[in-house]
Amino acid sequence: MPTPEQTHWVILAGGQASRMGGNDKGLIELAGQPFIQHVINTLAPQTSHISINANRNQDLYRQYGDVFGDSIENYPGPLGGMHAALHHIDNDWIGFVPCDCPQLPADLVVRMAAACQPDTDIAVAHNGDYIQPVVTLLHRRILPKLEAFLANGDRKIILLYRQCNMITVDFSDQADAFINLNTPEELSQFGVRHESN
Repeated sequence: MPTPEQTHWVILAGGQASRMGGNDKGLIELAGQPFIQHVINTLAPQTSHISINANRNQDLYRQYGDVFGDSIENYPGPLGGMHAALHHIDNDWIGFVPCDCPQLPADLVVRMAAACQPDTDIAVAHNGDYIQPVVTLLHRRILPKLEAFLANGDRKIILLYRQCNMITVDFSDQADAFINLNTPEELSQFGVRHESN
């Protein structure tokens, strides 16, 4: 199994954010900081290897770290970012988190890494009710399956996972850690709750 230091983590900020009015979600501010900074604040104490997958505003994102875009056109979603990461990063184990989860677990990296076995292809976080398919740690051996999957026109992330040796990692003790904010209404409601905590 990988140690946390052997993993490289990617913040996925490459989507179109159509439900957020087309605004670049990673750069939307919450409590005075852009989403991307909230995610980095959580990840940085856990790993020294962080990159950002972004297809827009790359110069702005470079203020926060290493940036790379998708190599597949037309926004194939998280799988596009995963595909690009496997070509951009040399590590065997690459983890992913979305840019719109501002309160990820402070022990995410160590728990995800510890759950992996030598034959694990993909470890996916589970909040006790649902898997969180974009919070994942995968081995680069899945790249041929991923490329064939994308070439076939498929985009549903869970269908790819079912073709691989997938495990789930229990985070039911931190179920709220995976709240993601997709619309201005969700952002507003979360901000009100966040300020009242």
